[in-house]
Amino acid sequence: MSYYYQHPDVMGFERKMRTAIMEAAAALNASGADFAVYEDSRGNPQFWTRTANGGLLLKKGVLPSVGLSDIFRNGHLYAFECGTAMVIVLYRATIEVIGENAFNRYFQDLFLWDWHYDSNLRLIATHHISEASPGDVVYFKNPDHAPDKVEWQGENAIMLEGGLYYGHGIGIAPAEVIIDSLNQERFPGSVTSSYLTNEALHPDFAYLQSLSLGREPSPVDHRNLESTIFSRIGTQSYIHKMKR
Repeated sequence: MSYYYQHPDVMGFERKMRTAIMEAAAALNASGADFAVYEDSRGNPQFWTRTANGGLLLKKGVLPSVGLSDIFRNGHLYAFECGTAMVIVLYRATIEVIGENAFNRYFQDLFLWDWHYDSNLRLIATHHISEASPGDVVYFKNPDHAPDKVEWQGENAIMLEGGLYYGHGIGIAPAEVIIDSLNQERFPGSVTSSYLTNEALHPDFAYLQSLSLGREPSPVDHRNLESTIFSRIGTQSYIHKMKR
């Protein structure tokens, strides 16, 4: 697969972002934030309002960078599921690389709930797991999960270096450990193992770089890149083709 960069610094920006994503994953893992299904989610009421569907809505007057950073500072006050955790990790990395001012300008009115994310995050998905790189978000699927435990239908995870992954609620572990954890939650008698799917996603690095430079973003050339916008809502996955 060939990647085309509009600006010579995009490759360097991507390296910074991927490093920041992995660091954010480790930080969230160490923050003390708990895993919880939607009905049991919680957040620091100083910065976030918990909505009826279990989401966390940033309070008026709170800077997005401040509310987001509090999750890592006071993790014991927070609980959410793994999709939300992935978005939080990507937001944290974005703050670290583009800076608080740019983040607060472009990522306002944050709402943390499953795979809901600000349109300026612009996630790109590919369907070749062999080409995934550290800093990508991947998905472990548990096709025979116990029917009464939909939270075990799979695990969103950040690919780290050294064959490790971060999955919220499972922690940092090799793929085999994540798969084994999911396999413990299959319906009785199942012989179908959980597995790492072919999907991987990452931010549109060229777009985020344009935000950091404070200029109107231009379309990104994705020639030879099988690209889509990826989101996961509830128990369903939605793949939206990018407009050319």
